[in-house]
Amino acid sequence: MAMTMHVDIVSAESELFSGVAEVVVAPAVMGEVGIYPRHTPLLTPLKPGEIHITKQGGEDEYIYVSGGMMEVQPHTVTILSDTAVRAHDLDEAAAMEAKQAAEDAIADREGDMEIAEAQAKLAEAVAQLQMIDNLRRRKR
Repeated sequence: MAMTMHVDIVSAESELFSGVAEVVVAPAVMGEVGIYPRHTPLLTPLKPGEIHITKQGGEDEYIYVSGGMMEVQPHTVTILSDTAVRAHDLDEAAAMEAKQAAEDAIADREGDMEIAEAQAKLAEAVAQLQMIDNLRRRKR
């Protein structure tokens, strides 16, 4: 029997996932990290991207996060994010629109703070579009 850990993914709006998993892969700022049961404790910021959960029994679940924090304990993983959405609930048209708006804002703005905000929004939109593309490839 495979070893497992408890995983919670919580956004500002709701608890998106709470369950038992064999593996969690997350987009840490330092690079993608894979977490297995009995992992060394870790606290790391996340960048916008895909959380891949292999649930007990081998079923995969994919969740988009806009960034946030991940706390890892030997038998527990907790992910806190402002925004978290199940992969199949992402809206491609809205993501394309957000990407275009962010690109336009970067081109039109001059203030450092405004540019940084637009770059963050662009990173989120690109991560959503990448996740939608990955989901399409997995379905083939």
